[in-house]
Amino acid sequence: NACDRYGLPMATPPILTPEQRAAALVKAAEARAARAIIKVQLKQGTLSVADAIVSTDPNVGKLRVLAMLESLPGLGKVKARKIMEEVGIADNRKIQGLGNQQKKALLEHLAK
Repeated sequence: NACDRYGLPMATPPILTPEQRAAALVKAAEARAARAIIKVQLKQGTLSVADAIVSTDPNVGKLRVLAMLESLPGLGKVKARKIMEEVGIADNRKIQGLGNQQKKALLEHLAK
């Protein structure tokens, strides 16, 4: 752990009241449900990758690029990882964290 290695104190999670914790759990569940809907839309073709990449919806932005690719028809885990590697996108990158060059390269690769 980096905190142990450098002698830094570990970050403590915020102390929440039971009501705050319950509200946070509900909010997290809603976000997961929204991202699941986005993946279904990608699978069905009602949402394109190009639209997802330029979307300002925070739920789309927080979706991992790998999860987006895996939800596309005809792309499985292996092909999705291969595309990510060829384009130069880290496995843990979210859509909102993509740079302009990465977005362009991803769209060009998928257009092939």
